[in-house]
Amino acid sequence: QVQLVESGGGLVQAGGSLRLSCAASGSIFSINAMGWYRQAPGKQRELVASLPSVGRTNYADSVKGRFTISRDNGKNTVYLQMISLKPEDTAVYYCNADVRVYGSGNRYFWGQGTQVTVSS
Repeated sequence: QVQLVESGGGLVQAGGSLRLSCAASGSIFSINAMGWYRQAPGKQRELVASLPSVGRTNYADSVKGRFTISRDNGKNTVYLQMISLKPEDTAVYYCNADVRVYGSGNRYFWGQGTQVTVSS
């Protein structure tokens, strides 16, 4: 029904930058919140940043001041600009969207994940 496709991950040195993108497509009536999560090896998935359709953004304390979430509602796309990357930011990053689906109501969807590796 709805697909989320992430891009922009990769390998970067500490202090570097990356920009992740996540495009939603399919039977979308509207999108409420969109956000980014990450999961490092051996750890639970954690919220990185979220952005509702109306309201304030929310960031994990560990990324405040370094990561910026934004969205283009016309393109159903959410971005995560990451600067001053640290080795501890290494993880698989997942996009999440709270979507009002045509004929089905609100549902949460996940992207397939994109690997971000920060070398020291």
